[in-house]
Amino acid sequence: MVKLNGDVGESFGPWQMGQDELLIPVLDMANIACGFHASDPDVMVRTIDLCLQYEVTIGAHPGYADKEGFGRRSIPMARDALIHSVLYQIGALQSLAGYRGGTVSYFKPHGALYNDMLVSQEVLSAMFTVSAVSGLPVMMLATADAEQHLEHANKMGASLLFEAFADRRYLSSGLLAPRSLSGSVLHEEHTILSQAKTIIKSQPLKTLDEGEVQLTADTLCVHGDNLASISVAKAIKALLQNEE
Repeated sequence: MVKLNGDVGESFGPWQMGQDELLIPVLDMANIACGFHASDPDVMVRTIDLCLQYEVTIGAHPGYADKEGFGRRSIPMARDALIHSVLYQIGALQSLAGYRGGTVSYFKPHGALYNDMLVSQEVLSAMFTVSAVSGLPVMMLATADAEQHLEHANKMGASLLFEAFADRRYLSSGLLAPRSLSGSVLHEEHTILSQAKTIIKSQPLKTLDEGEVQLTADTLCVHGDNLASISVAKAIKALLQNEE
């Protein structure tokens, strides 16, 4: 069954981001920011507690050290330095989760790091190394290259979770259409639900560049920035439950 995941725990000090109290109860898996692109130890613990309260699987959401840019700017790093940075962030969440009686079950790179993993073999290899060392699956975008990624991961002792997006249009390559392209982000609930249903059923998906791509996903990502997005998340969760 396809699981529902969302990015959470992105508040920082007095600054509130997202609607975690409303989104987390809807999720199956929660990607918790680890302090580099967003969050702080207190926010991390509050978010862990919400996940434990609603029996939501906890995942780490490490990113570049870029609070000013919310982790959406690429930061060139040596391979070893990148591995150390991501392991450090995962370790912080693991320690806090253990303190609250929980465990971290996977990790999902955030923002620019997530995108860099798809276009740079060096970054991808670094994330596979983190997976092998930590014993945690790494969540990455389901693309037309999924079989190649699986083969590469297996050789490195890594494990993968493939993710798709219900509210973003795709290109024929299986990559997300850049936000700079008109129509790359879906806003209408019925359109988002239609795309979610297509992905859930592993049917061919019409792409923004007038092609098709077929994705096999373990999990769908939803966003919870506002009340409207919470409504969409609930509707997608209902779709998934109907597929059980």
